[in-house]
Amino acid sequence: MAFQVGKARKKYKVFYPTLYALESENKDAKLFNCVQRGHQNSLELMPMFFVLLILGGMGYPCVSAALGLVYIVSRYFYFTGYATGDPKNRLTLGRFGSLALLGLMICTVSFGINLLRP
Repeated sequence: MAFQVGKARKKYKVFYPTLYALESENKDAKLFNCVQRGHQNSLELMPMFFVLLILGGMGYPCVSAALGLVYIVSRYFYFTGYATGDPKNRLTLGRFGSLALLGLMICTVSFGINLLRP
């Protein structure tokens, strides 16, 4: 994703340290911002994903690994859909990432409950 943002920076002439392009300054601002936002959103969710994957994996390693794979693949489709310039395209297959996170939350909570039982 970072490479795609780097390519988009060159293509749409949005240079560092500017995080998002302004539509008043760049006619392709929306296209660049969609690429940048898809990457940024993935970075924002990464800490929660890793924590849930590790903790859920301690109790349910196979289920957590499968959910982790679903999450990673869905993030790819989320990003590529978002990068088209139409934010609605991110949800085509990208919506399954939320379900994978929900499954990882259930694994983590179940693991925690099992730790508390005598």
